[in-house]
Amino acid sequence: MFFVSLKAENISKRYGSGLLREGKCIFREVSFELEPGKTFGLMGPSGEGKSTLGRIIAGLESPTDGAVLLNGNPLSGMKKAEYAAFRHRVQMMFQDPTDSFNPRKRIEHSISEVLKLLNNQETKRLQSTKEMLKTIGLPEEVLARYPAQLSGGQLQRLALGRILLLEPEYIVLDEPTSALDVSVQAQILHLLKKVQDEQGIGYLLISHDEAVIRFMSERIGMLKKGKLDMIRT
Repeated sequence: MFFVSLKAENISKRYGSGLLREGKCIFREVSFELEPGKTFGLMGPSGEGKSTLGRIIAGLESPTDGAVLLNGNPLSGMKKAEYAAFRHRVQMMFQDPTDSFNPRKRIEHSISEVLKLLNNQETKRLQSTKEMLKTIGLPEEVLARYPAQLSGGQLQRLALGRILLLEPEYIVLDEPTSALDVSVQAQILHLLKKVQDEQGIGYLLISHDEAVIRFMSERIGMLKKGKLDMIRT
């Protein structure tokens, strides 16, 4: 079986660097590899750059030094079409699900916009939407609602479902449950595990909650004082 590897290789990030100044270093020489069907948990104090590192891995931000490698190919050297393919294969799920949807549009519109990117025929779109809703455990009636009419847990399920339509190989999960009620957090975590088991997706899970990290992750890293230390391998 062919596995797609996603690796951070000696990544450093500085802000405010210029011709005559080095700038503030957020973290330096961070290296780790994500594996299909497994979760790498990233934790550490606030302000250490965990979310920045996640955005770099997802291709939403560039490192100052080092590289993100997909199957050994650096993201920085990809052509436009290759980068577009990378963005389908590596997705990011954000902390606040309300930010993931246009408040003026029904959920159906947000879902159909993703399906249009895939150039699917209408019958295929309907089938894909029904299968996605079944996977995330929501009824079809949510498609007719606006984001404000849904709970945070429902919106986070839909945020995950919309990502799954792109059939990603990796998902960066940036504090995916911290904005939710405690009673809902466990439901989302179990859903993430279920999806991972069924589809073999690799996760980079970012969280300040050690219990969440330990529940979800096979390997764990601590980002602190600009360095990544492995605490479970």
